[in-house]
Amino acid sequence: MIQQQQEMVFSPYAALYDIVVPKENMLRQINELVDFSFIYEELKDKYCLDNGRTAIDPIRMFKYLLLKAIFELSDVDIVERSRYDLSFKYFLNMAPEDPVIDPSSLTKFRKLRLKDLNLLDMLIGKTVTIAIEKDILKSNAIIVDATHTKARYNQKSPQEILQDRARKLRKAVYAMDESIKAKLPAKNTTDRLEDEITYCQKLIRIIEMESGIAQVPKILEPLNLLKETVEDDVEQLRIAHDQDARVGHKSADSSFFGYKTHLAMSEERIITAAIVTTGEKNDGKQLQVLIEKSQAAGIDVRTVIGDTAYSEKDNLTYSKTNNIELVAKLNPQISQGGRKKEEEFEYNKDAGLYVCKAGHMAIRKARQGKKGVGKNQVDTYYFDVEKCKRCPFKEGCYKEDAKSKTYSVSIKSDEHSEQMAFQESEYFKEKSKERYKIEAKNSELKHRHGYDVATSSGLLGMELQGALAIFAVNLKRILKLDV
Repeated sequence: MIQQQQEMVFSPYAALYDIVVPKENMLRQINELVDFSFIYEELKDKYCLDNGRTAIDPIRMFKYLLLKAIFELSDVDIVERSRYDLSFKYFLNMAPEDPVIDPSSLTKFRKLRLKDLNLLDMLIGKTVTIAIEKDILKSNAIIVDATHTKARYNQKSPQEILQDRARKLRKAVYAMDESIKAKLPAKNTTDRLEDEITYCQKLIRIIEMESGIAQVPKILEPLNLLKETVEDDVEQLRIAHDQDARVGHKSADSSFFGYKTHLAMSEERIITAAIVTTGEKNDGKQLQVLIEKSQAAGIDVRTVIGDTAYSEKDNLTYSKTNNIELVAKLNPQISQGGRKKEEEFEYNKDAGLYVCKAGHMAIRKARQGKKGVGKNQVDTYYFDVEKCKRCPFKEGCYKEDAKSKTYSVSIKSDEHSEQMAFQESEYFKEKSKERYKIEAKNSELKHRHGYDVATSSGLLGMELQGALAIFAVNLKRILKLDV
């Protein structure tokens, strides 16, 4: 059964909050900024309204998860801090003397109550609405980019992950009391995941029985991490490692295993839309949805700022059709041609043919590729092979015994030609300077809110993590601008 908590429970100690939680405290400011009753409205169908035990207030449970996103703590540590940190208790709408929840309740809340809920769009939409009401969002431009998040289990097997975390726990224990080694269970020597989980459970149980050791901070942290991995993810571990994660590429020679979050952000640095995908997805393919999500959130999108990944022809066509200016440079292969350094061909406008650096002109040309919207054609120029065989510059240009020598040039579409002209405008150059803002936002998500590594397995877990992290950074940005 669910009952919404509308007011702070009366307590003779409530006056403490006015003393120890000042007006400038961030959590107090968030409580005053956001009406969290929308959480109750969204989740009420997930609970029985008139039967069974009274459930923990869903708003409080959601706030616990928000605290995790803000302060990057484990379930156990966030609950423990809420036991003695009065700013946490104030934020959670608790009386100073109230007991805290069991950390396992957060796992159940994530899995049972937040399932099938479009939390990502809902929370972003809520913060955008607040920013508009506060007259903070004035720009009609959005900046787009993608940030990558490594999978929690990376490319290691579940058994390797458990072994690694158990090893770190044993090392911390030995540093405190090496004599306990004789009491620990024998290490698992089989290849069965079930045996590794059983070993870890025994290890945890024995260390916890050594009450003095288990409470030492240097041991408590790796102990909690191993416990959370076994308890929270035991079902996922039995299935496989992170099955949703994929290999993506940050550059031509570096890769990662995990997920991508495709972001749209206003020039005021408020995130207006996000899409969480597996790591291999193309950035440019998400642009149109990011625009539409931003518009649905209340943004009048007139300009989009992004890197080369977003300048593919479909996006140029979409932007033109919807009267949106796309500030994204064309791929150099399109704007400059794909000519290699050793192939220095020059176009003779009178003859309408290319001339190689030896001075030999092409003997004919042929157009290849299908004509039509969204298709690029290529003009291929053919040179006299007999001249190529005797050419002093044939090294790296003509392949020995080849029956033909050609040079191909892509025919730019109207969209590409227009974009090339737009790239030279002052407006394009000025707006391009705004792109750094989203790179800074990506860095904030990763380094201040733990977004560099997934906190759970699976795409749904990544979406939940993204929703809470983005909600947190948007609220912090609104507080900073609302002065």
